[in-house]
Amino acid sequence: MFDLQVTDGVATLLLDRAPVNAMSDAWVAGFHALLDGLDARDDWSVLHIRSTLKVFAAGADLKEMRERFESADGLDRQIAAVRGYQRLFARIEALPRVTLAEINGTALGGGFELALACDLRIAALEAKMGLPELRLGLLPGAGGTQRLTWLAGRPAALRLILGAEQVDGAEARRLGLVQWSVPAADLAAAAAEIAKRYAALPPHAAKAAKACITAATAPGINGFDEELQQTRGLLASAKTRDLIGDFLAGIRSTP
Repeated sequence: MFDLQVTDGVATLLLDRAPVNAMSDAWVAGFHALLDGLDARDDWSVLHIRSTLKVFAAGADLKEMRERFESADGLDRQIAAVRGYQRLFARIEALPRVTLAEINGTALGGGFELALACDLRIAALEAKMGLPELRLGLLPGAGGTQRLTWLAGRPAALRLILGAEQVDGAEARRLGLVQWSVPAADLAAAAAEIAKRYAALPPHAAKAAKACITAATAPGINGFDEELQQTRGLLASAKTRDLIGDFLAGIRSTP
């Protein structure tokens, strides 16, 4: 279902469950296991999620969903599955390192919710993204209603979710759902360059900055106070002191 490669500070997580990277209980457990392994390592600062297939991820495993609905406790089992997706995507969102989703093709339902949980998203212009759950009388309950609204605002969320609308990479970029969109032929190289560029920055500073950005929309947290606390922590860090010292030394040596 997955393959993991760590090179030059970038942990590339390859989604590889043919034919469409459908998400199941085993898929969720496997993803958590990979994250557990990464938590124990300090040789990466960017998690780059991409697909080996022609699609990014097409959402829930329909066979497993059918089995749940046909069982006596199907409702409770389905709610438990959705809660499991929520927990996984919340864990990805809360990672102290930078996360990047490379959307090469179709990303629908849970597949798009996975991408929305990442910090950064780059999509092929030809990719199709959306949350079509209303067509089945459902809603995108694995965080889709929340994260899409945070990213694109209430009007866009109402348009896309209530209309079960799919958009291509260009429209997703216009709406703020992805930060970059490029032709499919250029996607892999562009995503790799982005991952490399972010991995070159100090990970401890990125962690602090992510905490402050999160505080900006967190109820009951003063984001300005968070900036001061995180800045204090960075200034007390030997890594930051070394970086600042080298920078100031370079200025002094400049004619």
